[in-house]
Amino acid sequence: MATFSLENFGCRATEADAAAMRRALRSAGWTMLDQHASADVVVLNTCTVTSAADSQARDAVRKIHRANPAARILVTGCYAQRAPEDLAQLPGVSWVVGNSHQTEIPRLLQELFATHAYLAAGSAPDSLSESVDQPPARDFVPLAILDTEPMSLARGPAKILTGDIFAQTSMQVRPLEDSAGVPADRTRPILKIQDGCNNRCSYCVIPLVRGRSRSLPPHQVLEETRKLVAVGAKEIVLSGINLGSYGRDLSPRVELADLVRHILDQTALEQLRFSSIEPQDITEDFVALIAASPRIAAHFHVPLQSGSDRILRAMHRWYRAAHYAERIQLIRSVLPDAAIGADVIAGFPGETDEDFNATFDFITHLPFTYLHVFSFSARPGTKAADLGSPVAAVVTRDRARALRALGQRKATAFRELHAGRTVRALTLARGGDAWTEALTGNYLKVRVEGRRAANLWCEAHVSSAPEAVEREEVLSSQK
Repeated sequence: MATFSLENFGCRATEADAAAMRRALRSAGWTMLDQHASADVVVLNTCTVTSAADSQARDAVRKIHRANPAARILVTGCYAQRAPEDLAQLPGVSWVVGNSHQTEIPRLLQELFATHAYLAAGSAPDSLSESVDQPPARDFVPLAILDTEPMSLARGPAKILTGDIFAQTSMQVRPLEDSAGVPADRTRPILKIQDGCNNRCSYCVIPLVRGRSRSLPPHQVLEETRKLVAVGAKEIVLSGINLGSYGRDLSPRVELADLVRHILDQTALEQLRFSSIEPQDITEDFVALIAASPRIAAHFHVPLQSGSDRILRAMHRWYRAAHYAERIQLIRSVLPDAAIGADVIAGFPGETDEDFNATFDFITHLPFTYLHVFSFSARPGTKAADLGSPVAAVVTRDRARALRALGQRKATAFRELHAGRTVRALTLARGGDAWTEALTGNYLKVRVEGRRAANLWCEAHVSSAPEAVEREEVLSSQK
């Protein structure tokens, strides 16, 4: 039985894609392993939001190839969509599959290893394309000619399968995790209901590798939600590249708030959480919807990027600082205990000391509970890559460090507010011999006494400040 392992890099959207790939491969008969060192195929689902993300993926390929030279490495995700040729040159890489063709991965790998049966029978075909119609692709190269050694394929150059991501006009239903229950490493499964983005922020490469905004129809969202609830999920995280734009491409148009009402009314889901929501989508009605239901986590992640109007304009962010501040104050006035997080970019081209100080002061005076700080990374194909006036690396580093320290002070102050309170939390898989980590609705991580199973509700009296809140993404979209 052929085996595979899978490693994911990036945000919740890529985590959802990785979960779908794991499920699809297991359904196709593959055995999943935890360790790359013994897998026949290693699938890497990449991010490309920063140059550091690209470097992380390349380093992973090299490390895996050194540890397991016999493994076939398939690289997919956003980096694979943006620069497939770069990845195809790395030793050990057999396939590079863009986001445009991720659903083809089980078929590609199934065909790859089906050739072993042909070899054993002495009847290998001249080309697998004789029996299977290949989808349209850019620079697609059929599988290499088999050599004569059983259970082996001629290495040759890596094959590339990618295409026009903008040709995709609807979301495909991707198979969800099953694992006879909620996956052990994620008690809060991610349900991606939207992909792509119609915005053109000057720093962001994601629209180029994800395409235009498209949404999963409401009846399919409800069906997938029920499936997750049926296998034990108590909390589901709704995610998307631009989640607030959900439903605008559908006919008839659907609002995210209406979808949420359907989920609450028509499923038994116990808690719903949102990934990032753009500030323009933080309306009075949306905040009131969350405040009215104890089944929706009081947690808002609202990308900011800068508190300087001049930099926001250069970033092609449509709002200005005052407008953003109104939305954050709206949340806090209606939900005093809500978690409020933000993404911030340090060192955007042309960012002066005055611009940075404006951002720092802006964040200081708003009720954030955590920050996710990026150092600016020029992405090929984006307008910001050609703006000129780069900020010196040492200056960017110092600004990012100052913002992270500010974020930590905000997080500490929010945690201290909860000392002495009794909180309701969902146990996670992580823990020690005498404690288990749990997560509250307003995104505080706490340690409850005793070693407990994951995915259980518990109540805990906070005798001291809970643990530091950490973003669960390795890298998050700069959206």
